[in-house]
Amino acid sequence: MTAIFQTILFMIAVLAAVAVAAKRLNVAPSILLVAAGVGMALIPGLPKIALAPELVLLVFLPPLIYSAGVAMSWREFKFNLRPIALLAFGCVIFTTCAVAAAAHYLLGFDWPVGFLLGAIIAPPDTVAPLTIARSLGLPRRLVVVLEGEGLANDATALILYRFAVVAVTTGAFSPGEAAGTFALIVVGEVLYGLAVGWLSLRLRRWAQEPRVEITLSLMTPYLAFWVPEHLGGSGVLATVACGLYVSWNGPLLIPSGTRLQGIFFWDLIVYLIEGMVFLLTGLQARTLIEQAHGFSIRELAIATLWTALIVILARFVWVFPATYLPRWLIPAVRRHDPSPPWQGPFLLSFTGIRGVVSLAAALALPYFIASGAAFPHRDMILFIVFGVIIITLVGQGLLLPTVVRALGLTKRGKEEHAEELRRELEARREALQAVTARLDKAIANREFPEALVDHLNVRNEGRRQVLPDNLSDDLGRMRQTAALKRELIHAERTFIYHLLRDGKITDEARRRIEYELDLEEASLANRYKDGGGWV
Repeated sequence: MTAIFQTILFMIAVLAAVAVAAKRLNVAPSILLVAAGVGMALIPGLPKIALAPELVLLVFLPPLIYSAGVAMSWREFKFNLRPIALLAFGCVIFTTCAVAAAAHYLLGFDWPVGFLLGAIIAPPDTVAPLTIARSLGLPRRLVVVLEGEGLANDATALILYRFAVVAVTTGAFSPGEAAGTFALIVVGEVLYGLAVGWLSLRLRRWAQEPRVEITLSLMTPYLAFWVPEHLGGSGVLATVACGLYVSWNGPLLIPSGTRLQGIFFWDLIVYLIEGMVFLLTGLQARTLIEQAHGFSIRELAIATLWTALIVILARFVWVFPATYLPRWLIPAVRRHDPSPPWQGPFLLSFTGIRGVVSLAAALALPYFIASGAAFPHRDMILFIVFGVIIITLVGQGLLLPTVVRALGLTKRGKEEHAEELRRELEARREALQAVTARLDKAIANREFPEALVDHLNVRNEGRRQVLPDNLSDDLGRMRQTAALKRELIHAERTFIYHLLRDGKITDEARRRIEYELDLEEASLANRYKDGGGWV
């Protein structure tokens, strides 16, 4: 037990060190974490760390999916449901078939084994590309489509994976029965996920205690995921539906104190899980190399390169027709959603980076089939999957910033951000007008003492003065104001610390004052930071 704890602490230390290096090198942390994991795996004498598939699929995956669902805008998800579905369902199935054909004709795999390899490698991982995309300021819709695809594509792949494993191990497969089961799983999981989301919010509202509510929020994704997974589904769609329900209905049901603490808690949980996932992916290099001794390097390299090429090309082949054909064939779709410039579909096609879900699915393959014979091509599949992950993550991941700049998408993203900022400021003005109207009504009805009314008027006026009249002229002034406010907060915090040191106030009083200053400083950081908030 002590050794396990020491290993976890060591991995967290590596995660932190790599994060610092990634920031200084301006490289996506996910890429460096995988590289660090590979390097650590090849160091002689270090203990081998094997990735348990159930750790990824049952422990790591539920909170990642749920947090992404909660962060997703239901309104934007619904508006982009068609492209999201075409990628999360259509592209995954198409890629599975393309890889199966390549594995059959180029690698000599039987069709069921080829479909199994396709199902494993079909779903892209969106963590790494989305991290890069957000830092580059991509247009909002591209980010939403990538996020939405990442929420649901694992469900399609894991269901296909289950069907393919049964076909390989037993030799029995019925396309009609599989299609019916697939539809039943999709409908059943969505309904179950909505029910779990409803139950979670009601329990949290009854609790009225931030620590209890955050504990319930941590339990929610596991309740949504584990039950459908145990019954033969994927658990992914139920968790997605649960997260989207909480995202849409939670703002008016979750208290502010819980929300403030929950944001920090979930940010930390997701950060640690994502980092561990990429590090563990790299650490599997030694295990896979040990299992690949029965193959020549040339054989493994050819199989991996062919599969990676098919996976990358299949996404391009699918995305462009899926983007433009519905608009050409259906006038209603064209009127509702005109054809986008080609740069957007190209970027969606390019971001087909594979990740740890594929590796976990490959590692979960049984060693024997029903007849007692060895599972066909198991070791080859493991090596191919790991190779495709490395090729797409490192190759496409490093090229992604260059591709985004070459396509001119950063400029479009900045224009969208300026428009989003304009709407945000207008919303703030309208909200203050509504508050002022409510205050005027209270004054007319004499609901509050005059001194309290004066205090509230000062508060509203102060909030109104912060809003600029002209974005192009006042953004610099807003940044200077924010910088000065931070200095004043720091001066007040320093003075309070000196009072504590001199024994003039207690630690409890210092913590209460410090908490208020921290909230104010955090508000400034969120409001004025580049790429989000106001600036």
